Amino acid sequence: MQPNFLVRRALQLGLTANALRPLRGSASIPAFFAGWLTSELAPHLLALTAADTAAHLARHGLRGGTGKAGLALAALSAAGLGSMIATARQAGDRVEDALAEGLGPKYVEDLERPPDADDLATPWGQLVLPFRMRNPEVRRFRNVAYAPGGKRFLLDVYAPRGEVRDRPVLLQVHGGAWVIGNKDQQGIPLMLHMAQRGWICVAINYPLAPASRWPEHILAAKRALAWVREHIGEYGGDPGFVAATGGSAGGHLAALLGLTANDPVLQPDFPETDTSVQACVPHYGVYDFAATSGSRASTARLNSLLAKLVVGKDPVKFLDEYIAASPLDRITDKAPPFFVLHGEHDTLVPVREAREFVRRLRETAKNPVVYAELPGTQHAFDIFPSIRSAHVVRGVERFLDWAYLRSLREPSAR
Repeated sequence: MQPNFLVRRALQLGLTANALRPLRGSASIPAFFAGWLTSELAPHLLALTAADTAAHLARHGLRGGTGKAGLALAALSAAGLGSMIATARQAGDRVEDALAEGLGPKYVEDLERPPDADDLATPWGQLVLPFRMRNPEVRRFRNVAYAPGGKRFLLDVYAPRGEVRDRPVLLQVHGGAWVIGNKDQQGIPLMLHMAQRGWICVAINYPLAPASRWPEHILAAKRALAWVREHIGEYGGDPGFVAATGGSAGGHLAALLGLTANDPVLQPDFPETDTSVQACVPHYGVYDFAATSGSRASTARLNSLLAKLVVGKDPVKFLDEYIAASPLDRITDKAPPFFVLHGEHDTLVPVREAREFVRRLRETAKNPVVYAELPGTQHAFDIFPSIRSAHVVRGVERFLDWAYLRSLREPSAR
């Protein structure tokens, strides 16, 4: 049994090391999956490591070099996991510092409910069963068609239980590299939290590549936004205030919604509908779609994933079409308030892409731009409840409440 214990401890140490210093290059995708789960589930893995080690010592003690080696590996893993837990808890300060920097140090005075000690603390009790995402105070209307075309044109509405009216709206766009994913898989912790706080949340599907080529993805997102403007009042929502959010490819689409308000090219069937959004919160989004920054990672993504599967056109011959799809190249002074979130350890969308997007936004946009760069954080950090995602969700709540209350005070913000 000792060799099996040694293998388990060695495997755990390898996962811990990758989470602390993720592999890059050709190993970036497996490094993401392993690092993401390890870093977000660090408390659970630390408990398992302790339990496995205690059980082994109770049965076998430290007999032989294998047991001592396994115990040393367990100690190293525990130290690494403890470090990750401490880093995850820093997300609360990073988010709050970003909000104070972007909105002003006294922004909390503009909130109806300024954050208290519980808002800023780690909600340990909520994190015990991270994949059990339910909230009895929220009702969900499933599979509402926002356009003809089947399951890729369905949405879900999350609303508070009880009668509400004229409540702000959050539109959630899932990620998945434009080729996989659906509305049931992402943004759930944020939507449940915001719906409990009185918001109306809408999660959408959209057509996926390669069966549907770009720009069908953003056209569908615009159609969903048009549906919200026409129908969200039936669910208690205020069509005059819609914020967009999403992660990865969904972050790209959310950012593009924020930057292409009422572009007739992207809404050919409903040119008169207002497709502006009043705030935007992209998480670990793809911003350099056309690789105009010259980044090696953006260029590799352009020539492989985007050119071959998503757009299906030569990026040299049809560069203008890629630029039209690129948030980095669509920034104007009319951009709504942005809250951009990205992880320092993101191996799928390097953090420098978010930094450049924020830099250009701040140079041009008239509205505030908040940027939180999260230490020790991989891609997809908000998929399920964790120490980090709990702090991010509550920080996003404060940003969205600020943006909504500002829009009530200043109608021109709408």
